[in-house]
Amino acid sequence: MTIDHGAAEFPYLQLAGILRERIRTGQYPAGRKIPAFVALEQEFTLSGMTVRRAVNVLAAEGLVEKIPGRGTFVKRD
Repeated sequence: MTIDHGAAEFPYLQLAGILRERIRTGQYPAGRKIPAFVALEQEFTLSGMTVRRAVNVLAAEGLVEKIPGRGTFVKRD
């Protein structure tokens, strides 16, 4: 999946949708750490701020939990 920089939807919302789908399909199972922000920046050619905003959306939805010093993990049900 790629980010369409010319789309009407903001890139951070597109990324949040991609990550949400990866969680839903089990590519990122419960309890697993999602890739580091730097890895997501490189994979999707996005800025760190855009990646942070996408992850914050998922955290607000209760899908992931950010643990300082450890990373961001998919929440267990």
